[in-house]
Amino acid sequence: MHSESATPSTAPAPADTMAQGGYRPSAKKFALHYAEMVAAMAVGMVVLHPVWMFVLDVLGAAGLMRNPYSGALIMATNMTVAMSAWMRFRGHRWRPIAEMGAAMYVPFLVLFVPLALDLIDTGALMLWGHLLMVPAMAVAMLLRPREYAHC
Repeated sequence: MHSESATPSTAPAPADTMAQGGYRPSAKKFALHYAEMVAAMAVGMVVLHPVWMFVLDVLGAAGLMRNPYSGALIMATNMTVAMSAWMRFRGHRWRPIAEMGAAMYVPFLVLFVPLALDLIDTGALMLWGHLLMVPAMAVAMLLRPREYAHC
């Protein structure tokens, strides 16, 4: 694991990424890093869902998975845990990890309002929550291009 002083955000940019005195991240590396995080999210959903089901069942709280609000937050947590672990493994600092974690939760939190007002149903919550994560992750990445174009 990288030390805090050698993280992607503080490491000097390679010479081939410098263009006219400014930083030009590699689009290929940026896209690859994005794909890695999406894969980590998928792994988190698949691996951690049964763990939640078991634990909640043992606690007598299995209904939390069927509740659209807590179910969405648990799913976002599954994705965030796995993605955060992968990001930390890749040497990211905690702040970008927290920002990317927010990208997992914010779409659902925003959609809780129309869900509560019966403007959307649970299926729309899950569909749009996941779809909105895509641009939310991209925004988080574009805030720190050096952070994500290093791999």
